Order: sequence, then structure tokens, then C-alpha cells
Amino acid sequence: METRAAAPRRLIVAITGATGAIYGIRLLETLRRLGGVESHLLISSAGWLNIQHELQLSKEDVHPLADVVHSVRDVGATIASGSFATDGMVVAPCSMKTLASVAHGFSDNLITRAADVTLKERRRLVLLVRETPFNLAHLRNMTAVTEMGGVIFPPLPAFYNQPASIDEMVDHTVARVLDLFALGPALSPSWTGLRDAQQ
Repeated sequence: METRAAAPRRLIVAITGATGAIYGIRLLETLRRLGGVESHLLISSAGWLNIQHELQLSKEDVHPLADVVHSVRDVGATIASGSFATDGMVVAPCSMKTLASVAHGFSDNLITRAADVTLKERRRLVLLVRETPFNLAHLRNMTAVTEMGGVIFPPLPAFYNQPASIDEMVDHTVARVLDLFALGPALSPSWTGLRDAQQ
């Protein structure tokens, strides 16, 4: 009997026009370092503005971090089809516009189409939503995405691990996000409780 070859591990990473471009970049860097996962990158025009403003990085700096780079206008790309197997998708950071488009199923560019495909195929979609404070439209859109099976993951820093730098806070968030996909051994340390921490 012929056996079916296992699909390669693949993760879609999108960077949109909200502050926090470092999360998407660090995610790509971490995937590159871990190996064994094919990364597919999408960056919106506003996402590029933030990458350039916040990190002073160019396309020549960013594109090599991914295995495959797609144009957000290429709605005929592999990741636009559910037949192209992936482990899921992370939007880091996720703008409120992208959140709204996903919540209402617009599929008006490759980012929102890939997110729609991820949801319809019952794969994991994680949105690192960036805005504060939230208004009612934001909250309702987050509820809608959650009801569809998506994960709303605001990149809020943790302080229980006593981070010494912004880099450590970013790394902890990225590790928590990747652990949601079970791509390998856990990257973020497990909480052992205050009793152990005080001993």
C-alpha cells in the first residue's frame, strides 16, 4: 500500500501596519534559527512603513529572513488555497484594519485571504492585535475572530520573568506564540508557581 508523504511544516507570517514590527521580524529570525519550518512572509504597505520607521530595515534586510516571500496583491499564490498545507498563520503585529477584514471575511488581499483560508481549514490563526484603548468595534471584531477559531494574542509583556530588556520581552512573546503551534520543544519556560520562585 502506497504511503502518503508528510507535508512539510509551514507557517505563514504577516506583518501589517500597526506598531510592533519587531514581533514579526523576531518571529522570522526565530523560525530561521530553529529550522525545520518553511516560513511564508507577507508584508502590507503600511507594514513596510513601520518596519522602516521602527527598525530602519529595508526589503534587502527582511526578505532573506523568510523562505518564501509573497506580494499581498498575489491572490493566486499557493497560500491562497486550502489545498496548500500549512500549520497556520501569525499576523504580527495585526492592525485593526486587518482584524476587521478577517472578522468580516473580506479576503481583499493575500493577507486576509490567507487568514480566511487558515480559518476555513480549521488551522491555527494567531493575531497579535495592536491598539489601545480598544473601542467597541475592535472588541466585537476580536470576538468574531475568536468565535471562528482564531486566537487573539495582544503582545503584552510579562514581568513575572523579570525581563532586563525590550529584547527579552519580545523574545518571550514570540516564544509563547510559537509554542501555540507545537513546532518543537517548548520555547518559553513553564511557570513553576510563586512558592518555587520564593524558595
